Amino acid sequence: MTAEQSAAAGRAGAPATGYRLLLPSQWAQIPLRQGTEEAVEAILQEAYARIPADAPPDKIGPYKRELTRRFRAAVAGAQERSALDLYLPVKPVGDEEFNLGASILVTETMLPVRNPHGPRTPPGETAVQLLTNNGVEGGDLSSGEVDGALAVRREHVAAAAPDRGAAAGSRRVEYMVSVPGDPDRWFVAAFSTVGGGDPRDELAEALVEWFDAVMATFRWRYA
Repeated sequence: MTAEQSAAAGRAGAPATGYRLLLPSQWAQIPLRQGTEEAVEAILQEAYARIPADAPPDKIGPYKRELTRRFRAAVAGAQERSALDLYLPVKPVGDEEFNLGASILVTETMLPVRNPHGPRTPPGETAVQLLTNNGVEGGDLSSGEVDGALAVRREHVAAAAPDRGAAAGSRRVEYMVSVPGDPDRWFVAAFSTVGGGDPRDELAEALVEWFDAVMATFRWRYA
């Protein structure tokens, strides 16, 4: 289906069946429902191939093991949340190599079964309730549209949680978007970064702006 046909399907009220995002080439998509292991192995092999040929042999083994451990831990954590896709920056930018200090996690959520004869909660209020019922207090909430669908955006700073593998605080931005043609389904794109070591520093600010720009490229796909 072409982009024009997909847009026409959306205008006709057909249910969305997928999505697409435009990301820099340094970022990789790891599908978490099917094809996960193949994607993980391809990314790791590409990273190994960038190891300098003159690197000391006694350093290569420990580097590969630590790289593999960190990367697989990130993927496993995303799978535990029943996510759809994980996006990570896996290619070097300048002198930076395989930085896992930022991520985008895509999930979906369904509304609980509602009384069909009861009053329907406005979609915007529903989105806010879903976002605020995950144990996070406060944050900056706003609403708008993403590719023609109602969206609620929340930004907040999460404290460090060493017991859950988060050694440092992180800046987080979540977009919760109502899926066209299926009002009980919500698409969630959650961005997280530790910035330059402080989730409120200039790097974190720049990366939040970058993620907002990425979400501006979001488009629904239709079967």
